[in-house]
Amino acid sequence: MTLPRLKRSTLGDDVYDSLRSAVLEHVMKPGDRVNIDALARDLEVSPTPVREALARLESEGLVRKRPLAGYTVSPLLTRAEFTDMFDLRLLLECAAARWAASRATPEQCSALVAEAARTIEPGDDRKWHAAFTALDARLHDLVAEASGSPLLRESITRLHAHLHLHRRYFPYAQTAVTNDEHQRIAAAIDSADPDAAEEAMRRHLTRARERHLVAFQD
Repeated sequence: MTLPRLKRSTLGDDVYDSLRSAVLEHVMKPGDRVNIDALARDLEVSPTPVREALARLESEGLVRKRPLAGYTVSPLLTRAEFTDMFDLRLLLECAAARWAASRATPEQCSALVAEAARTIEPGDDRKWHAAFTALDARLHDLVAEASGSPLLRESITRLHAHLHLHRRYFPYAQTAVTNDEHQRIAAAIDSADPDAAEEAMRRHLTRARERHLVAFQD
């Protein structure tokens, strides 16, 4: 396994980004045991930032830690888990969009509109994949933050749906569609239209479910 060398000054974040990308792209495959010392050698760092990165990945459900057995890469979602996750997303994130439309501050609306306008052109490397994943996560987190409910935002964050979905299957051809859907959500919230915001989020999640469901077909 060959991982990219790290160049930025924020070593801990670099290690985390590198390992997360390796998991998302199946360089580190589901079920693989994680050798901390080997990763540290590959990344040319000490074991400490590797352990810290793995703890972050564990909190996101991307790796698992067992007593005396160390870390392993988490298995992929089953179809039942995928369905359950989307059912929960529809409950939580549609409510978040509705509340955001009536509670968001002007500053939050501006941030949402600006974030939805950002695009990342598809590429073949893991850096692009990780960047698009972060972009998707940021947009949904801004909506959750604008809902004015810290508890709701925390519940949505705990799903880490963006990571698990992209890890299972990534519909590269659909990035422009995703961006359009994000812009509709942001525009409805900026217009203070709860019904439109909820509907835009529901349509986005429903279509996202359809796009990713391809991964579970034989």
